[in-house]
Amino acid sequence: MVSTIDIKKRAIELGADLVGIADLKHVSGLPTEPKDLLEPYTNAVVIAVAVSPDVFEQIKNGPTPLYVHHYQVANTLLDNIALRLQNEIIHEGFRALAIPASLIVDKVNWMGHISHKAMAKAAGLGWQGKSLLLVTPEYGPRVRLATLLTNAPLDPDPLQSNRCGTCNKCQEACPAAAIKGASWDDHPQSREEALHFNQCVEKLTNDFAKRPEIGKNVCGVCISVCPWGKRR
Repeated sequence: MVSTIDIKKRAIELGADLVGIADLKHVSGLPTEPKDLLEPYTNAVVIAVAVSPDVFEQIKNGPTPLYVHHYQVANTLLDNIALRLQNEIIHEGFRALAIPASLIVDKVNWMGHISHKAMAKAAGLGWQGKSLLLVTPEYGPRVRLATLLTNAPLDPDPLQSNRCGTCNKCQEACPAAAIKGASWDDHPQSREEALHFNQCVEKLTNDFAKRPEIGKNVCGVCISVCPWGKRR
């Protein structure tokens, strides 16, 4: 199970909704923890699990307990899929490392081991919208992501162009007024170009996470209003 087709097929069998392959040359310079995380690897398998649009239809001005539950279950499923793919690739004689779907390791900059959004963009699953979330043609931003690093010889997927255009629905709906509405063909030069990031973090940590029925740093408002993947 080392061919691109076999790995993608296996990921779908295990429960993924989307699978893409990224050549790690396309993410050169991407911040990681640790800094040399990518060095032993050449490619990444990026998997996405879709979250039901019905969950987001209930989100108006903040997260719901139902969204928190689906968010956590999707992350667990992603970790299970990535771990099983990792072990099967290792069994074939290659290196592989599953990166957790949701784990903050840098509490100062609010970063995980790697940006799954950036990896998913490099794997051709979609583009980074004005909220900086990954937007897929099939599900919009209503997906959770995980990354599997490997040195297995895989064929990378083509990149997708940014299709947000003049739409500013996420900016208008953001309860923290954190989305600047900036546009780019490929990706912003920095997080600050796209977001008032501290305003987002403050809303998550000092409001939503402190609500007894929520208890997590989640929001979902910008996801709920995105036209891409929205139920029609």
